Amino acid sequence: MSGETTITVIGNLTGDPELRYTTGGVAVASFTVASTARTYNKQIEKWEDGDALFLRCSAWRDLGENTCESLTRGSRVIVSGRLRMRTYDTSDGEKRTVFELTVDEIGPSLRFATCDIKKAGRTNGAPGQARPSAAGDPWASTHAPAASGSGGTWQDSDEPPF
Repeated sequence: MSGETTITVIGNLTGDPELRYTTGGVAVASFTVASTARTYNKQIEKWEDGDALFLRCSAWRDLGENTCESLTRGSRVIVSGRLRMRTYDTSDGEKRTVFELTVDEIGPSLRFATCDIKKAGRTNGAPGQARPSAAGDPWASTHAPAASGSGGTWQDSDEPPF
């Protein structure tokens, strides 16, 4: 995915991830990660919190389903993905611009916690359907673009062409 802005964010989930399905049955999880920079103030010899960054995230297909099954509000996570900018008009006619992260990888931070890893079964993101193997490539259908709608229902046109 050449030319795209890829970032990694470490922070906490502000709420439980929400799982929805497109009209075509493709799973997408939505959640927000809050990341706050901390700096050490030598004058008062204490750590201080900086401004918080709240970043909306979308995880597609199996990744979205696994995220909802594994992570909850307050979980400290490491999220890597492609940063997207989207502009839309509000009902009042104002133009708004938001930044969103299409998640490629997510996992719990093990700095202050432990976890048990359990390998998940393979599906195509729709309940009860097995995903066919794509010529032996286990990552063939794990990447998808961010939804272009302004919320609510995901459309089939929002999902990737593969």
